[in-house]
Amino acid sequence: MIGRWMPRLRQPEREGVPWGQACGFMCGIVGYAGREQAVPVLLDGLRRLEYRGYDSAGTAVCNGAGIQVRKGGGRLERLESLVREQPTPGHTGIGHTRWATHGPPSDDNAHPHLDCTGRVAVVHNGIIENYMALREELAARGHRFRSETDTEVLPHLIEELYRGDLLEAVRQAVRRLRGSWAIAVLHASEPDRVVVARKDSPMVVGIAEGANLVASDIPALLPYTRFVYVLDDHELASVTAGGVTIEDEAGRPVGKAPLFVDWDAAAAEKAGYAHFMLKEIHEQPRAVRDTLAGKLDMDAGRVVLAGAAFSAEEARSLRKIDVLGMGTARHAGLVGKPVLERFTRVPVEVDLAAEFRYRDPLVDEGTLAVVISQSGETADTLAAMREARARGARIVGITNVMGSSLAREAGRVIYTLAGPEVAVASTKAYVTQLVAQYLLAAHLGQERETLSRDEVGRWVEQLARLPGLVEDALVLEDDMRDLAEGLAACEHTFFIGRGLDWATALEGALKLKEISYIHAEAYAAGELKHGTLALITEGTPVVALATQRSLIDKVLSNIKEVKARGARVLALAAPQAREVAEAADTTIWLPDAPDLLMPVLAAVPLQLLAYYTACLRGCDVDKPRNLAKSVTVE
Repeated sequence: MIGRWMPRLRQPEREGVPWGQACGFMCGIVGYAGREQAVPVLLDGLRRLEYRGYDSAGTAVCNGAGIQVRKGGGRLERLESLVREQPTPGHTGIGHTRWATHGPPSDDNAHPHLDCTGRVAVVHNGIIENYMALREELAARGHRFRSETDTEVLPHLIEELYRGDLLEAVRQAVRRLRGSWAIAVLHASEPDRVVVARKDSPMVVGIAEGANLVASDIPALLPYTRFVYVLDDHELASVTAGGVTIEDEAGRPVGKAPLFVDWDAAAAEKAGYAHFMLKEIHEQPRAVRDTLAGKLDMDAGRVVLAGAAFSAEEARSLRKIDVLGMGTARHAGLVGKPVLERFTRVPVEVDLAAEFRYRDPLVDEGTLAVVISQSGETADTLAAMREARARGARIVGITNVMGSSLAREAGRVIYTLAGPEVAVASTKAYVTQLVAQYLLAAHLGQERETLSRDEVGRWVEQLARLPGLVEDALVLEDDMRDLAEGLAACEHTFFIGRGLDWATALEGALKLKEISYIHAEAYAAGELKHGTLALITEGTPVVALATQRSLIDKVLSNIKEVKARGARVLALAAPQAREVAEAADTTIWLPDAPDLLMPVLAAVPLQLLAYYTACLRGCDVDKPRNLAKSVTVE
């Protein structure tokens, strides 16, 4: 960082985050092995994980004679009703709340999942990227599948591998997996044991008096213990009432000291972060990784879109693309427009979904409507989709919620696997909407052959690097917190950029105004001379984006224009734009990436700037005034 942007103000302390990656997940896992009845403990733990969102829930309990499962779509109240009507006594069990990623919410798709014999039960968080190949292999050997989930391959694998040692069977099974997982497993032949394993999805083991517990998140454990083991990637644990054994994937014992958790329940729900929004900002590397999972064929250098694929004939028949969304989703569409046009050579329009129906849009069977909604229930967006479909358009939905209206009606869907987003201001949903459009653009380009095989291969490699680059962008957090001190006392600010940077500026301004209540406007930098410069006075804060290499000279000129009128300029720049530092008051250097990916990386510090500014102004960051998470009325 170079220079000071604005005067400092006091800032509140930020709560610590004591366990690294344990802040990105989509479902809830609880397990218990002890002297008490398992079901009340499991239900209590699942209730404490409700804040993350879910669409189905279930439990599995060992009773000494076998495994009893109760599960179904819907809320925990339904599961509680099921276990009241059909009790499942036993002292060892696992429970799960599911956020659908493979297969819509339903009784069959709810966890736990069983093997063919009903003697193996598994719950799972994460994504098994090679599940289709495993499923076909297992089905060929006679295994019967009851769900559409990726998880169900696990109990069948363990069924085949079990030789009297559940820990060893799980160890061999996870060696066959590609993707991410936190799993908890029961076997009827070992009714006092829960075996867990993790890779890229969190899992903790709690140590209590006369019992030991497992969970995907600490809040589930707090009523029973404050001492936990935090499993690292590629570690497994065998948990009984009498003790805990932790090993690596090679079977070597792992020496690990328990941690003492001194959070209260509210802090624990946020994994130690002060607000859900900050937690969700930090979940973005995982959200991007999960959205990409299974869609990049690195060996063939191709994009694979199961559930949203176009044949070469269909892709070549497209004459126009309409991108429909509201708010943040529309801003994501404005980023997607030039990417889609460049890769497909098809003209693209981005519409406010609320206005689309009222302008007699030019839509026919040669039109593709890309419909973007985090919740999949945005009323204006659904109405626009239905109008486009009625006029003959093909539909691709981009949404974060399986089973939503958009997911059901779109036909083709790309899911943004961001997991539940609790804060009203969208962060991880936005960046994954960008990723979904990158994937769609590359897929259409490869099918239309407007991208060469080498071009698609290079793009696949660049997308594979994106989660790591988002992690690099999070390193800028301290800088953005410092810069928020100068912004918090202001009432007006401006965001400027050109090309893709203009779309990013719109989203940056929206984040600032919706949670800090500072008046923020975003402009295409070339518009400054056409009226906006009249608003620039001495000390006016301006955030200038300079990430597009071909436009840096133009943006530099615009920075000088506002500086000449007294503006204080914060620049977010690509590493190649060294000359920007000479013109701006403060320059933040973003990680190096291709221009088309820079909107993802620039979004992260802009989110952090808005977040820390809102904190300093004493705003309710997670629940800003007058706003709702999902707009379900026009």
